[in-house]
Amino acid sequence: MKNYKKNVEKITPYNDNESKSAQIETAFDRIAQRYDFMNRLLSMGIDTSWRRKALRSLGDITPVQILDVAAGTGDLSIMAAKKFRRAEVTGIDLSQKMLDIAKNKAKRKVPSQQIHFVQGDCLKMPFADDTFDLATIAFGIRNFENINTGCQEIRRVLKPGGILLIIELSRPQNKILSCFYNLYLNHVIPVLGRVLTGSTSEYRYLPESIKYVPQGAEMLALLGDAGFSNRSLVTHTFGICTCYTVEK
Repeated sequence: MKNYKKNVEKITPYNDNESKSAQIETAFDRIAQRYDFMNRLLSMGIDTSWRRKALRSLGDITPVQILDVAAGTGDLSIMAAKKFRRAEVTGIDLSQKMLDIAKNKAKRKVPSQQIHFVQGDCLKMPFADDTFDLATIAFGIRNFENINTGCQEIRRVLKPGGILLIIELSRPQNKILSCFYNLYLNHVIPVLGRVLTGSTSEYRYLPESIKYVPQGAEMLALLGDAGFSNRSLVTHTFGICTCYTVEK
């Protein structure tokens, strides 16, 4: 359990004296306009299918209130609103510029009364205890300044029996595939980020955070430490993405 605290929580985009949360807000404000384009390019479009598979894995649940944590530009928020037509979806994120894009996308795709977005810190959210039936995080938990605090905060705002669904990038276990994956992370992503967006630090941070984010049994253990039960996981695309499902 020491590894994730020692590593991923200390990795920041700019390595200055600001907190990680403040740096993450700045970083995603800076790359917001090109974020969706780069996501589709760097994942070759597979990230969309990972979100769909994760929501399908929830089965026949009927949530009324859904919280999308680290909502970014709103892809998962919008997918959840489409899947659960009777639910109200709330997305929260540090970056206002990311949320501005999310709002514009949502206007075109779902009823305005079904979805709304709030700028705020996921480690200290402006919601009452026991509010949501379902919480989701897509590719955002590695950006938490304190993962345990963030997970405890999500648990606080979930109703008893509520579900947390986490989608996160992970490292493939196959040695040959892992070599190619590391080459892509360490060299291709930073170069493409710099050439296509002019952003260097932000696209150096991405592969570093993926390297050290807890995965597999370690992630399930820290979710247990945060008080969640009925913990399970499933991997996709040779282990490049892992979906975790836990219950309050």
